[in-house]
Amino acid sequence: MKEKDIHKQVRSAYGQVARQDGCGCGTGCCSTGRTVESVSIGLGYSEQDLEQAPEGANMGLGCGNPVALASLQEGDVVLDLGSGGGFDCFLAAERVGPTGRVIGVDMTPEMLDKARENAKKGGRKNVEFRLGEIEHLPVADDSVDVILSNCVINLSPDKQQVFAEAFRALRPGGRLMVSDIVLAAPLPASIRDSGLLYSSCVSGALAKAEYLGYIADAGFTEITVQGETVFPLEHIVSEPALAGILEGVSLDEDERRSLREGIVSIRVGARKPAGCTCGCGGTY
Repeated sequence: MKEKDIHKQVRSAYGQVARQDGCGCGTGCCSTGRTVESVSIGLGYSEQDLEQAPEGANMGLGCGNPVALASLQEGDVVLDLGSGGGFDCFLAAERVGPTGRVIGVDMTPEMLDKARENAKKGGRKNVEFRLGEIEHLPVADDSVDVILSNCVINLSPDKQQVFAEAFRALRPGGRLMVSDIVLAAPLPASIRDSGLLYSSCVSGALAKAEYLGYIADAGFTEITVQGETVFPLEHIVSEPALAGILEGVSLDEDERRSLREGIVSIRVGARKPAGCTCGCGGTY
């Protein structure tokens, strides 16, 4: 698909998720009897995290808990790429305190409406939400201390540009912390070309080495994988329409095993070199 078509597909899919109050990429709660709360606990959130966020903010859309790994400090300015209903933003806001600020960016108007309403309900004064694509972030150069993202960059048709934009937006010495889906094995062509599976965080995922390579190419250093787990396929294809795609694909036993074991959730941290303000990658 072309870039504009991918954006349209993803925007449409997550607009529908917003209207349904959850169950999207990687939730595993649709049609399974599992709750958003149980899915979130399984992804590394605590009961306290669930209690801190305004009702309706947690939509079970992630594949990890980047806030827990980001070592946020009071006064930090935090940017969340693909902020959805604002769950991670609200958790980050608790940690940076009243002297800090959290900015959520999302390209889906329905998600922004939901996030802003959640902020209003929760009385969160240090959180704001902006309409924008993560390939073209609506923030100034060198303006944020920490960038978070949770199972969103895999949805971008230009991941290299996303990391370049993240590097631009971070202050020198700033940190990147993302949870995302990558591939440990190539997808069958029939799966890779599915638009529906793209918006479910499968078709658009990169090989792990390529994903980490794009982070390095953007200029980041101290790149570390802080954890990785196989992401159960049934958590992603919990909707009948998605399950039907797999049922209709002719795969041998090895291909099916590779598909089940090859979709991986990783937690990656990186840093923009201190003293670098020219976008050179910290080499000058």
